[in-house]
Amino acid sequence: MSNYILSCCSTADLSLEHLKKREIHYIGNHYSLDAKEYKDDLGQTVSNSDFYKAMVEGAETKTSQVSTGEFVEYFGSFIKKGLDILHVSVSSGLSGSYNSANIAKSILLEQYPDRSIYIVDSLGASSGYGLLMDKLAEIRDSGMSATDLNDWANEHKLELQHWFFSTDLTFYIKGGRISKSAGMVGSVLKVCPLLNMNDQGKLIPKFKIRGKKKVIEAIVTQMEKYARNGHDYKEKCYLSHSDCLDDAMAVAKLVESRFPNLNGQVEINNIGTTVGSHTGPGTVALFFWGDVRTD
Repeated sequence: MSNYILSCCSTADLSLEHLKKREIHYIGNHYSLDAKEYKDDLGQTVSNSDFYKAMVEGAETKTSQVSTGEFVEYFGSFIKKGLDILHVSVSSGLSGSYNSANIAKSILLEQYPDRSIYIVDSLGASSGYGLLMDKLAEIRDSGMSATDLNDWANEHKLELQHWFFSTDLTFYIKGGRISKSAGMVGSVLKVCPLLNMNDQGKLIPKFKIRGKKKVIEAIVTQMEKYARNGHDYKEKCYLSHSDCLDDAMAVAKLVESRFPNLNGQVEINNIGTTVGSHTGPGTVALFFWGDVRTD
Protein backbone atom coordinates (compact mmCIF):
# COMPACT_ATOMS: atom_id res chain seq x y z
CA MET A 1 0.00 0.00 0.00
CA SER A 2 1.35 3.45 -0.93
CA ASN A 3 1.87 6.15 1.69
CA TYR A 4 -0.19 8.65 -0.27
CA ILE A 5 -3.70 8.96 -1.62
CA LEU A 6 -4.78 9.85 -5.15
CA SER A 7 -7.59 12.38 -5.33
CA CYS A 8 -9.72 14.34 -7.80
CA CYS A 9 -12.81 16.53 -8.00
CA SER A 10 -16.26 15.18 -8.83
CA THR A 11 -15.92 16.88 -12.23
CA ALA A 12 -13.77 13.98 -13.44
CA ASP A 13 -17.14 12.40 -14.27
CA LEU A 14 -16.26 8.84 -13.31
CA SER A 15 -18.79 6.64 -11.56
CA LEU A 16 -18.60 6.08 -7.83
CA GLU A 17 -17.98 2.40 -8.53
CA HIS A 18 -15.06 3.22 -10.82
CA LEU A 19 -13.45 5.52 -8.25
CA LYS A 20 -13.81 2.93 -5.49
CA LYS A 21 -12.40 0.17 -7.68
CA ARG A 22 -9.36 2.26 -8.59
CA GLU A 23 -8.98 3.61 -5.02
CA ILE A 24 -9.33 7.22 -6.07
CA HIS A 25 -10.79 9.66 -3.55
CA TYR A 26 -12.90 12.63 -4.62
CA ILE A 27 -14.29 15.91 -3.33
CA GLY A 28 -17.64 17.15 -4.59
CA ASN A 29 -18.35 20.48 -6.23
CA HIS A 30 -21.68 22.23 -5.65
CA TYR A 31 -24.71 22.92 -7.79
CA SER A 32 -28.24 24.16 -7.29
CA LEU A 33 -31.61 23.45 -8.85
CA ASP A 34 -34.08 26.33 -8.43
CA ALA A 35 -31.95 27.72 -5.57
CA LYS A 36 -31.86 24.42 -3.66
CA GLU A 37 -28.23 23.58 -2.95
CA TYR A 38 -26.70 20.15 -3.55
CA LYS A 39 -23.25 18.63 -3.36
CA ASP A 40 -22.12 16.81 -6.47
CA ASP A 41 -22.08 13.25 -5.11
CA LEU A 42 -21.97 11.48 -8.47
CA GLY A 43 -25.70 11.00 -8.82
CA GLN A 44 -26.43 9.53 -5.40
CA THR A 45 -28.78 12.29 -4.24
CA VAL A 46 -30.12 13.43 -7.62
CA SER A 47 -29.74 11.00 -10.50
CA ASN A 48 -28.33 12.30 -13.76
CA SER A 49 -31.58 11.60 -15.59
CA ASP A 50 -33.63 13.47 -12.97
CA PHE A 51 -31.18 16.36 -13.09
CA TYR A 52 -31.44 16.80 -16.86
CA LYS A 53 -35.20 16.32 -16.75
CA ALA A 54 -35.41 19.20 -14.27
CA MET A 55 -33.31 21.38 -16.59
CA VAL A 56 -35.58 20.63 -19.55
CA GLU A 57 -38.60 21.48 -17.41
CA GLY A 58 -37.14 24.91 -16.67
CA ALA A 59 -35.20 24.53 -13.43
CA GLU A 60 -32.53 27.20 -12.92
CA THR A 61 -29.05 25.77 -12.32
CA LYS A 62 -25.93 27.27 -10.82
CA THR A 63 -22.58 25.84 -9.79
CA SER A 64 -19.90 26.78 -7.28
CA GLN A 65 -16.36 25.54 -6.80
CA VAL A 66 -14.95 23.78 -3.78
CA SER A 67 -13.90 26.37 -1.20
CA THR A 68 -10.51 26.61 0.46
CA GLY A 69 -12.08 25.65 3.79
CA GLU A 70 -13.56 22.50 2.30
CA PHE A 71 -10.20 21.53 0.84
CA VAL A 72 -8.53 22.10 4.23
CA GLU A 73 -11.04 19.77 5.88
CA TYR A 74 -10.84 17.18 3.11
CA PHE A 75 -7.03 17.13 2.81
CA GLY A 76 -6.71 17.32 6.57
CA SER A 77 -8.58 14.06 7.02
CA PHE A 78 -5.75 12.25 5.20
CA ILE A 79 -2.85 14.31 6.51
CA LYS A 80 -3.89 13.53 10.10
CA LYS A 81 -3.58 9.83 9.26
CA GLY A 82 0.03 10.33 8.17
CA LEU A 83 -0.75 10.14 4.45
CA ASP A 84 0.58 12.38 1.70
CA ILE A 85 -1.74 13.60 -1.07
CA LEU A 86 -1.67 13.85 -4.85
CA HIS A 87 -4.76 15.81 -5.84
CA VAL A 88 -5.61 16.48 -9.49
CA SER A 89 -7.92 19.43 -10.04
CA VAL A 90 -10.38 20.23 -12.82
CA SER A 91 -8.90 22.66 -15.34
CA SER A 92 -7.93 26.08 -14.02
CA GLY A 93 -9.24 27.35 -17.35
CA LEU A 94 -12.76 26.46 -16.24
CA SER A 95 -12.76 26.75 -12.45
CA GLY A 96 -10.98 28.34 -9.49
CA SER A 97 -10.81 25.02 -7.64
CA TYR A 98 -7.11 24.63 -8.47
CA ASN A 99 -6.32 27.90 -6.68
CA SER A 100 -8.47 26.96 -3.69
CA ALA A 101 -6.66 23.62 -3.39
CA ASN A 102 -3.25 25.34 -3.45
CA ILE A 103 -4.25 27.79 -0.72
CA ALA A 104 -5.46 24.86 1.40
CA LYS A 105 -2.15 23.12 0.77
CA SER A 106 -0.23 26.12 2.11
CA ILE A 107 -2.38 26.28 5.23
CA LEU A 108 -1.98 22.59 6.01
CA LEU A 109 1.76 22.40 5.36
CA GLU A 110 2.30 25.12 7.95
CA GLN A 111 0.69 22.79 10.48
CA TYR A 112 2.15 19.56 9.09
CA PRO A 113 5.56 20.44 7.58
CA ASP A 114 6.63 16.80 7.40
CA ARG A 115 3.83 15.88 5.01
CA SER A 116 3.67 16.39 1.23
CA ILE A 117 0.72 17.64 -0.82
CA TYR A 118 0.92 17.79 -4.62
CA ILE A 119 -1.70 19.72 -6.59
CA VAL A 120 -1.91 19.08 -10.35
CA ASP A 121 -3.89 21.27 -12.72
CA SER A 122 -5.38 18.65 -15.07
CA LEU A 123 -6.13 21.25 -17.77
CA GLY A 124 -9.00 18.88 -18.51
CA ALA A 125 -12.61 18.19 -17.59
CA SER A 126 -15.26 15.50 -17.51
CA SER A 127 -14.14 11.97 -18.37
CA GLY A 128 -11.01 13.24 -20.15
CA TYR A 129 -9.83 14.34 -16.74
CA GLY A 130 -11.22 10.98 -15.58
CA LEU A 131 -9.10 9.10 -18.12
CA LEU A 132 -6.05 10.86 -16.72
CA MET A 133 -7.05 9.76 -13.20
CA ASP A 134 -7.43 6.16 -14.35
CA LYS A 135 -3.93 6.20 -15.86
CA LEU A 136 -2.46 7.74 -12.69
CA ALA A 137 -4.09 5.02 -10.58
CA GLU A 138 -2.59 2.38 -12.86
CA ILE A 139 0.90 3.89 -12.53
CA ARG A 140 0.51 4.34 -8.76
CA ASP A 141 -0.34 0.65 -8.48
CA SER A 142 2.93 -0.20 -10.21
CA GLY A 143 4.72 1.35 -7.21
CA MET A 144 5.57 4.87 -8.37
CA SER A 145 6.11 7.44 -5.61
CA ALA A 146 3.90 10.49 -5.18
CA THR A 147 6.74 12.79 -6.25
CA ASP A 148 7.39 10.88 -9.48
CA LEU A 149 3.68 10.49 -10.22
CA ASN A 150 3.21 14.24 -9.81
CA ASP A 151 6.01 14.79 -12.34
CA TRP A 152 4.50 12.23 -14.72
CA ALA A 153 1.05 13.86 -14.55
CA ASN A 154 2.42 17.30 -15.35
CA GLU A 155 4.57 15.96 -18.18
CA HIS A 156 1.81 13.99 -19.92
CA LYS A 157 -1.54 15.65 -19.10
CA LEU A 158 -1.69 17.61 -22.36
CA GLU A 159 -1.50 14.34 -24.31
CA LEU A 160 -5.12 13.74 -23.30
CA GLN A 161 -7.30 14.85 -26.22
CA HIS A 162 -10.76 16.33 -25.42
CA TRP A 163 -13.43 16.70 -28.14
CA PHE A 164 -17.08 17.70 -27.56
CA PHE A 165 -20.20 18.23 -29.62
CA SER A 166 -23.72 19.28 -28.75
CA THR A 167 -26.95 18.64 -30.62
CA ASP A 168 -29.00 20.96 -28.38
CA LEU A 169 -28.02 24.64 -28.16
CA THR A 170 -30.77 25.59 -25.69
CA PHE A 171 -28.58 25.84 -22.62
CA TYR A 172 -25.62 27.36 -24.45
CA ILE A 173 -27.98 30.20 -25.41
CA LYS A 174 -29.49 30.38 -21.93
CA GLY A 175 -26.06 30.56 -20.30
CA GLY A 176 -24.82 33.23 -22.69
CA ARG A 177 -22.13 31.09 -24.29
CA ILE A 178 -23.89 31.50 -27.65
CA SER A 179 -25.82 34.66 -28.59
CA LYS A 180 -29.57 34.30 -28.85
CA SER A 181 -29.62 35.22 -32.54
CA ALA A 182 -26.78 32.86 -33.45
CA GLY A 183 -28.36 30.12 -31.37
CA MET A 184 -31.74 30.49 -33.06
CA VAL A 185 -30.16 30.31 -36.51
CA GLY A 186 -28.04 27.35 -35.44
CA SER A 187 -31.05 25.50 -34.07
CA VAL A 188 -33.07 26.04 -37.25
CA LEU A 189 -30.17 24.81 -39.40
CA LYS A 190 -29.46 21.93 -36.98
CA VAL A 191 -25.90 23.14 -36.42
CA CYS A 192 -23.90 21.03 -33.98
CA PRO A 193 -20.79 22.84 -32.73
CA LEU A 194 -17.65 20.70 -32.38
CA LEU A 195 -15.21 21.94 -29.74
CA ASN A 196 -11.94 20.85 -28.21
CA MET A 197 -9.90 21.82 -25.17
CA ASN A 198 -6.68 23.77 -25.72
CA ASP A 199 -3.39 23.76 -23.85
CA GLN A 200 -4.77 26.27 -21.32
CA GLY A 201 -7.65 23.99 -20.43
CA LYS A 202 -10.29 26.14 -22.13
CA LEU A 203 -13.02 24.99 -24.50
CA ILE A 204 -12.50 26.29 -28.03
CA PRO A 205 -15.12 26.08 -30.83
CA LYS A 206 -13.55 24.42 -33.87
CA PHE A 207 -16.25 23.55 -36.39
CA LYS A 208 -19.93 24.19 -37.07
CA ILE A 209 -21.41 21.02 -38.51
CA ARG A 210 -24.95 20.57 -39.75
CA GLY A 211 -26.69 17.43 -38.57
CA LYS A 212 -26.14 14.76 -35.95
CA LYS A 213 -24.89 12.09 -38.34
CA LYS A 214 -22.21 14.40 -39.71
CA VAL A 215 -20.99 15.58 -36.32
CA ILE A 216 -20.70 11.99 -35.09
CA GLU A 217 -18.51 11.26 -38.11
CA ALA A 218 -16.54 14.47 -37.54
CA ILE A 219 -15.68 13.78 -33.90
CA VAL A 220 -14.33 10.32 -34.77
CA THR A 221 -12.36 11.89 -37.62
CA GLN A 222 -10.57 14.01 -35.01
CA MET A 223 -9.58 10.84 -33.19
CA GLU A 224 -8.23 9.41 -36.44
CA LYS A 225 -6.21 12.59 -36.88
CA TYR A 226 -4.82 13.00 -33.36
CA ALA A 227 -4.83 9.58 -31.63
CA ARG A 228 -1.53 8.05 -30.58
CA ASN A 229 -0.41 5.65 -33.35
CA GLY A 230 -3.46 6.47 -35.45
CA HIS A 231 -5.71 3.49 -36.20
CA ASP A 232 -3.29 1.31 -34.23
CA TYR A 233 -4.29 3.15 -31.03
CA LYS A 234 -3.89 0.73 -28.10
CA GLU A 235 -4.93 2.85 -25.10
CA LYS A 236 -8.31 3.27 -23.41
CA CYS A 237 -10.98 5.53 -24.85
CA TYR A 238 -13.67 7.26 -22.78
CA LEU A 239 -16.91 8.96 -23.73
CA SER A 240 -19.25 11.02 -21.60
CA HIS A 241 -22.73 12.27 -22.40
CA SER A 242 -25.46 14.45 -20.95
CA ASP A 243 -28.65 12.42 -21.20
CA CYS A 244 -28.09 11.35 -24.82
CA LEU A 245 -26.89 7.77 -24.47
CA ASP A 246 -27.94 6.76 -27.99
CA ASP A 247 -25.66 9.43 -29.47
CA ALA A 248 -22.77 8.33 -27.24
CA MET A 249 -23.31 4.70 -28.25
CA ALA A 250 -23.26 5.68 -31.92
CA VAL A 251 -19.88 7.39 -31.42
CA ALA A 252 -18.57 4.39 -29.44
CA LYS A 253 -19.62 1.97 -32.17
CA LEU A 254 -17.85 4.03 -34.82
CA VAL A 255 -14.68 4.34 -32.70
CA GLU A 256 -14.56 0.60 -32.05
CA SER A 257 -14.98 -0.15 -35.76
CA ARG A 258 -12.09 2.10 -36.75
CA PHE A 259 -9.69 1.38 -33.88
CA PRO A 260 -9.60 -2.43 -33.56
CA ASN A 261 -6.72 -2.48 -31.04
CA LEU A 262 -8.36 -0.42 -28.29
CA ASN A 263 -7.60 -1.40 -24.71
CA GLY A 264 -11.08 -2.79 -24.04
CA GLN A 265 -14.36 -1.36 -25.25
CA VAL A 266 -15.06 2.36 -25.21
CA GLU A 267 -16.17 3.29 -21.69
CA ILE A 268 -19.26 5.51 -21.57
CA ASN A 269 -19.80 7.77 -18.54
CA ASN A 270 -22.34 10.42 -17.59
CA ILE A 271 -21.55 14.11 -17.73
CA GLY A 272 -22.26 14.93 -14.10
CA THR A 273 -24.28 17.68 -12.51
CA THR A 274 -21.46 20.24 -12.30
CA VAL A 275 -20.37 20.17 -15.94
CA GLY A 276 -23.91 19.37 -17.05
CA SER A 277 -25.25 22.54 -15.44
CA HIS A 278 -23.44 24.43 -18.20
CA THR A 279 -23.99 22.11 -21.16
CA GLY A 280 -27.53 20.91 -20.53
CA PRO A 281 -28.63 17.69 -22.25
CA GLY A 282 -27.41 16.73 -25.72
CA THR A 283 -23.63 16.90 -25.32
CA VAL A 284 -21.23 14.06 -26.17
CA ALA A 285 -17.52 14.18 -25.33
CA LEU A 286 -14.75 11.92 -26.67
CA PHE A 287 -11.41 11.44 -24.88
CA PHE A 288 -8.25 9.59 -25.92
CA TRP A 289 -4.46 9.76 -25.66
CA GLY A 290 -2.79 11.47 -28.57
CA ASP A 291 -0.83 14.46 -29.83
CA VAL A 292 0.09 17.14 -27.29
CA ARG A 293 -2.68 19.74 -27.19
CA THR A 294 -1.74 23.18 -28.43
CA ASP A 295 -3.61 26.45 -28.73
